[in-house]
Amino acid sequence: MQALRFNATAPAAAPAKTRSVQARAFDNKASAAAAAFMAASVVAGSAQALTFDDINSLTYKQVKGTGIANTCPVIEEGTSDLKAIPAGSYRFEEFCLEPTSIKVKEESGFKGQPAEFVSTRLLTRLTYTLTGMQGKMTIGGNGAVQFNEEEGIDFAPTTVKLPGGEMVPFMNTMKQLNASGTLENFGGEFVVPSYRGASFLDPKGRGASQGYDTAVALPTGAGDEEELAKENIKSVAPSSGKAVFSTAKYDPETGEIAGVFESVQPSDTDLGSKVPKDVKISGIWYARLTK
Repeated sequence: MQALRFNATAPAAAPAKTRSVQARAFDNKASAAAAAFMAASVVAGSAQALTFDDINSLTYKQVKGTGIANTCPVIEEGTSDLKAIPAGSYRFEEFCLEPTSIKVKEESGFKGQPAEFVSTRLLTRLTYTLTGMQGKMTIGGNGAVQFNEEEGIDFAPTTVKLPGGEMVPFMNTMKQLNASGTLENFGGEFVVPSYRGASFLDPKGRGASQGYDTAVALPTGAGDEEELAKENIKSVAPSSGKAVFSTAKYDPETGEIAGVFESVQPSDTDLGSKVPKDVKISGIWYARLTK
């Protein structure tokens, strides 16, 4: 299976760093450990990626079609000593999550074997990174943190393909994340909205807020009323996911902070008619702490 790579052709006026960022691959075969190692290397100050200032210095034409807009900034300077962050209340701004690995939980093909997460192939174009998110973070004197996500580009419809060919759509999101823990490791639950909206109509004209109530007759005593009801009664009820974050580096001068993350959330249910699959997303994150 080939990994999806960014366009390696950079505009002539783009900085030298741009070319290497465009070659960053979405590694469909990377394990969570490999993703964490890669992310830690980038966060540690690699000259292969772009910083926040580098990205902001580019023009629209320099960014267009390169894949740069789908990447998170990295930190070049700073410290891994998180005690350098004073206790207090902060705004957690420019919060960015860049997936580097997406796996889906599948039943084993061997009898008696447990289900496991398998690698996938990304089908979505370079629009799956969550960015511009913000919220409030409180840091206690003992290093305990509490974070609540409030707004931003906190959802991105994404589709991946399993090795057997099945396509799995899901709403990559971090909406209303409520996380707690320590500066080194914190995590919590978030809301996963429906992949389809209430006004979406299926091929038979059925929807949650409009369209036909039913498109299939319900024969008396047929025994399949429940299955037919799943198709007729559409649901856009949100579900929930969980995420954990590890902090790798902090820059006291700029307030930049970054690390790696892993989340598990359900896939699309086709408005309640299908059983969702578990989707595991690993990658790197970036944010700026401001008073």
